[in-house]
Formats: sequence, structure tokens, C-alpha cells
Amino acid sequence: MQFHNTLTGQKEAFVPLDPNRVTMYVCGPTVYSFAHIGNYRPPVVFDTLARVLRRRYPSVVYARNITDIDDKINAAAAREGVDIGVITSRYAAAYHEDLASLGVAPTDAEPKVTEHIPQIISMIERLIGSGHAYAAEGHVLFHTLSFADYGRLSKRDEQSLMAGARVEVAPYKRHAGDFVLWKPSSDDQPGWASPWGRGRPGWHIECSAMSEAVLGDSIDIHGGGHDLIFPHHENEIAQSVCAHGGATYARYWLHNGFVNVNHEKMSKSLGNVLLVRDLLKTLPGEVIRLVLLTGHYRQPLDWTDEVASDARKKLDRLYGALRDLADVVPATGVTAPDAFVAALEDDLNTPMALAELFELVRSANKAQSVDDKARLKAQLLDAGALLGILQQDPIAWFSQQPAGSALSAEQIEQQLEARSAARKARQWAESDRIRDELAAQGVIIEDSAQGTRWRYA
Repeated sequence: MQFHNTLTGQKEAFVPLDPNRVTMYVCGPTVYSFAHIGNYRPPVVFDTLARVLRRRYPSVVYARNITDIDDKINAAAAREGVDIGVITSRYAAAYHEDLASLGVAPTDAEPKVTEHIPQIISMIERLIGSGHAYAAEGHVLFHTLSFADYGRLSKRDEQSLMAGARVEVAPYKRHAGDFVLWKPSSDDQPGWASPWGRGRPGWHIECSAMSEAVLGDSIDIHGGGHDLIFPHHENEIAQSVCAHGGATYARYWLHNGFVNVNHEKMSKSLGNVLLVRDLLKTLPGEVIRLVLLTGHYRQPLDWTDEVASDARKKLDRLYGALRDLADVVPATGVTAPDAFVAALEDDLNTPMALAELFELVRSANKAQSVDDKARLKAQLLDAGALLGILQQDPIAWFSQQPAGSALSAEQIEQQLEARSAARKARQWAESDRIRDELAAQGVIIEDSAQGTRWRYA
């Protein structure tokens, strides 16, 4: 297994610290509103990676945090006149619902910032004690000049570091690039007691403290979106390495690319922000998941209606092959083909893995013997499980009623019974009328050797 490590800029063989306990931390959402499609690429990508890791290693501990204290959360709570917990509970629940719709399995740990304030304070105290942080006017700041490797992850020099951080000039800073670990809270803001006064943590220290709490001082894999490389992940490294006496924080850094919409960056000003909650009103979650896996995770991904339609057609082909094998019992002890697994273990190359999956479909459609069909069905199901797809009954897949469709599955079945009766009575015109009427309403009829089947267009 090998990954492209952002830290070194190279593809490296994956060798965990402890092969009996592989650890992975991925930055999760700040829960102040519904999340857009770009927010869901990391959980889908790293859920798939966790599945691949679990195939090889006996124990994988995967943590993804919830940021439930933030200025945007504070602002949303103030607008509604409620406690921040009302806002964070609402949108964390929505996030979990959307993840389930996309087939993302629950993580092994989901630390919340507000439940780790003591650990955050403890880490800050250690950083002050070792000379890497200092208190000033109710704030505590990390002194970036105290960490010689600062900028290594993002490959930035001092000038670009300053520009990228959009630093706040403050008279109490020793260096303009120093960043906040703790900041004071006013009476109307959420806050906690600390040695530096009532306040709340800075964003970066939160993940360092939560990762330490649930996974330990050093972890195998740290993941997240490309936008987090600087300053968030750069600052995480500085804090964690300095808090742990120089020990490596994360050995492999993996970052997924952005999701664009119709060849443009998502932005409120363009009005093209796509919420997964809205997409799920017209698309099965499995289609959204497949779109997010169609491109290589490190590359930008473009969401368009055409890409979504193509993903649905691909799933129709995959489920169609399984439907043709409905009466076949999958062979026991048979797993995904080596070439498929090798693609996923080569820096999570999902495009190559999907190509291998469709090779399986072609073989399944040509298979004649029961043994071949049993083997291929087992391989299809196991490969699908690694990607988080193909786990529902094929009939259920084809029976999903699209938004806006006037006909339910039950109504379609009644029409097909009437068509079958017409065909038996050799009333071909009536049979054709029913077929054409269904087609006009977005239902495709397929007459085959296995009988008459249907699906929504």
C-alpha cells in the first residue's frame, strides 16, 4: 500500500507505527449550517480509505472531529437568540443524516471541541512551559519562530506564509505570524475558565488536542481537504510536535482536491453552492458518492448534471449485472479481484478501481457456468463494499422513485400486469400502448429471456 504524502511531495510505501493499530484523523465540519457538496468529499474519500485499510490491518482507529465552538456558530446562535448547543446539535444531526445517505460509515471516534476543553488547556500549558507559546493580554499565541520546520508541509517561505495566513496585526504579538491558541470571550460569548482568563480556544489547537486525546501523540494518517494544508494543518504540526517534545505528529498527510460546480469554484456570490441536503431530494445518495469517487481524490472534481447522470447510468449497469445474477448464490471465501484491490492500495486510485469493476461486469454478463457466475457475483459485491456501493437489493435500486415521478413502483407493477395480460391475449396494440404510456412517464420496460423488467429512466 502506498500514498502520496503531502509532507514529502512523494508517493511512499505505507508502513504504520503499529500494524495492529492503524490510526487516522480527518478534520470534520464546523456545524453552523447545512454542508455543501465539497464538505462531503473528505468523509467519502476517507471512509473508502478506512475500508481499504481494514482489509489489510486487524485494527484501524479512525477519528473525525466535530467543531462545535466557532465565531460562525456564535453568530448563528445570536441571530436566533439560542444557546450554541441548539445550533450545533441541529446541524451535526443533519450532517450525520447526509453521511448515512452517502453510505459513509460512522467513525470509531468523533471528538467534539466543547468536550475537550481541559485537554486543550493542558496542551497550551505545555507549549507555554516549553517556550513555544506565550500569554499576552488575555490571549495565548504560538510563537512560530520557535519551530524551525514551520512551513515544511505547505512548502512556503516566510513571505508567502505571512500572506497565506492573512495575519492579524496585533501589538501583543512577538511576531506577526504567531497564531492564537486561546482568546478572551466577552460576557455575551461562550467561554470557559482558564489560567489566562475566561475565553475559548483558537481553531488550530482544537484538532491537535483532540487527536492526542483519542489517538495518541503520533498518528499514522492525517487527512482533509486541500484548503486545510495552510494554515490549519501547518499549525497543527507545529503545536503537536512542540507539545510532544519533537515527536512526529502525523507520518502521512493526505489531502483531497476541491469540488467545483459547472467548471466554477463554489461561492455564495455566484449562487452555485450545492447543498447535499438539496441534492438528495433528486438523487440517490449512492449516485452522489460515486460522483465523489469517480475522479482521483487528489485532483479537483467538477460537479455537473451530466456527471451525476453518468454516475447514475453506471450504477444502473452495475446493479443490472447483479439483478441478472439474482438467483445465483455468491461463492464463499471469494473477495474482490487483486487488480481492483491493487488500484485502491495505490494511493486510492478509484478511477482505476472503477475500471476494474466494470471489467467484472463485462465478465459477469458473458458468464455461462454457475460456478463462474457465483464467483463473479461474490467479487462484485466485495469490490462494491470496498467502495461503499452496491450494497442494496438490485430491485430496490431500480424501484427508487425519482423526485417528480407521478408513478410509484406499485402503480408500475399494476400496469405491467395489465400489459402481461394483454400480451397473453395477443392484444399487441394494448400492450404497446401501456409500454409507450409508461415510457412517456419516465419508466423503461425491458423484455428479456428472464422476463419483463422495468426501471425509472
